[in-house]
Amino acid sequence: MRRVVFACLLLALGVSAVATEVLFFYDEGCPHCKVVWDFLRRLQEQGLAFTLRTYEIHAPENWQLLYRLLAVYGAEVGPVPMVFVGDVAVVYDTFYGLGPAPVKYGGRAQELLLEEVIARAVAENAPSPLTRLPTAATTAVLFLPPQESPEVFAYEFLAAELVTEFPALEIRVLDPTTPEGRDRYEKLLRLYGATGEPPALFVGDLALVGGKLYRPRLDPLLYPSPEAEKAVKEGVAKAVAERAPSPLDRLALREKLTLGAVVAGAALDSINPCDLAVLVLLLGTLLVAGKRTKVIWAGLAFAAGVFVTYYLTGFVLYSILGITVGTRSFRTPFVYAVSSLAILVGLWEMKDLLWYGKWFSIEVPERWKPSVKKITAKAISIPGAFVVGLIDALFLAPCTSGPYLVILTLLAQTTTRVQGALWLLLYNFIFVLPMIAVAFLVHLGVTTTARAERWRQAKLGWLHFTTGLVMVLLGAGMIVGTTLGYL
Repeated sequence: MRRVVFACLLLALGVSAVATEVLFFYDEGCPHCKVVWDFLRRLQEQGLAFTLRTYEIHAPENWQLLYRLLAVYGAEVGPVPMVFVGDVAVVYDTFYGLGPAPVKYGGRAQELLLEEVIARAVAENAPSPLTRLPTAATTAVLFLPPQESPEVFAYEFLAAELVTEFPALEIRVLDPTTPEGRDRYEKLLRLYGATGEPPALFVGDLALVGGKLYRPRLDPLLYPSPEAEKAVKEGVAKAVAERAPSPLDRLALREKLTLGAVVAGAALDSINPCDLAVLVLLLGTLLVAGKRTKVIWAGLAFAAGVFVTYYLTGFVLYSILGITVGTRSFRTPFVYAVSSLAILVGLWEMKDLLWYGKWFSIEVPERWKPSVKKITAKAISIPGAFVVGLIDALFLAPCTSGPYLVILTLLAQTTTRVQGALWLLLYNFIFVLPMIAVAFLVHLGVTTTARAERWRQAKLGWLHFTTGLVMVLLGAGMIVGTTLGYL
C-alpha cells in the first residue's frame, strides 16, 4: 500500500525517473551486502525510479569517499553494506538521519524502512548525497604500494581518520610502484626535503614518510608519537583553512617554472661578451693564417669545448647541491642566500649600462687576458680550437657562472638526477648557439671578425645589463617561489 502511495505522488509531481541517487558501498564476498544489493535491484525492477551507484570499499578512492560521506552525515564507521540516500545514511543495520538519534532495524523491518526512505527521496526529488560533500579545500597525496602490510594499513587508517575529521580534505591515491607514481613520489620527496620509502602522505606543508614527519624549517618528528600526531592534525587543519594548493599542483607549477627559467636563463646568458670575445679572436687568427675553410669547423669545435666543460662542471655542482641542500631546514636559507647574492651581483652588472669600466666589471680579469690571447693565437687546428673552448670555459668562469649557478641551485631542488642531466643539456645547448651562429656568419662572409668585435665592444654595456637582469629576475623568482612553497 505504501509503495502505491509513493508511486502516485511521483506521478502527480512529474518527477524525473532518474533524479535520485542511491549510493551503495559493499565488500566483495560479503553475504549481507548481496542481500541488500538484490533488494535494491528489486525495488528498481518494481518501478521505484532511482539511480544506483555502487562502490567497492577496498578501492582507495572509494573508501576515502565513504569516510567523507560518513562525516557529513554524522554517522559512525561500521560494517558494510552502507547506503546513502536523501538525508539518511544506513550503516549495516543502523539508520542515521531519521531523528535526533540513530536507530537500529534488522530483517524485514530494515527492508521496509529502507524502501520507505528511498521512496520519500524519490518523491522529494532529493539531490545526490554527493552534493552534501563540501567542495574540496585542499588535496592530500597518498602513496600506497599494492602489497598489504602493517604500514599500508596504518596510512589507510590515518587517511580515513583525516577525511572523517576534515570532510573538505580530498585524498589522491597513487601507486608508487608504477613509473608515473614513482616519478611523482621522487619529485615530491625533493620538493618537501624528505627521504624514505612509501607508504607516504603529502599535504599542505607536511610530508609523512618513512616513520618521520617533515615540516618547513623544523627538524623531523618521529611518527607515530603524540607530538607528531598533533602536528599532522594542525597541519591538515591549516591546509584546509588556507585552501593550500595540492602537492601535485605545486609540482606541476614548479616544473613549468623550471622549464621557463632554464630556457630564458640560457638564452639571455648566452649573449655574454667574454666567450664571444675569445671566439672572435680565434676566428680572426684562422683568417690571418689563411685557413678560411676551417673557420666553421673551428667555431663548432670551440663551441663543443665550451659545451663539454660547462656541462660537466655544471653536473658536478648540480649533484653536490642536490646532496648538500637536501633538507628543507637547510635548503630554504641556502636558496635565499644564493638568490639574494644573484640579485646583488645582477644589480652590479646592470650598472655597466651607464658606468661601464667604473669601479670594476664582472668579466675576465685583465691579468688573464694576455694568457688567453697567447693560447688562442696557437690554436690553428680543429683539435686546438676544441682545447681553447675547454680552457676558455674554465678561464672565463667569473664572467659567465653567475646565472648558471642560480639555475643549478634551482635544478637541484626541482628535478631528479636524470631530469637534471637533461635540463643541463638543454641549457648548455642554448648557451653555445650564438657561438655557432657567429661561426656560420663569418664562414659565409655575412660579417667579419673585425665587425663582430666592434659590435661586441659597442654593446658591452647592454650585454652586461642583460646578464644582470637575468640574475635579478632569477633570484627574485626563486625567493618568491620558495616563500610560496613551490620550490
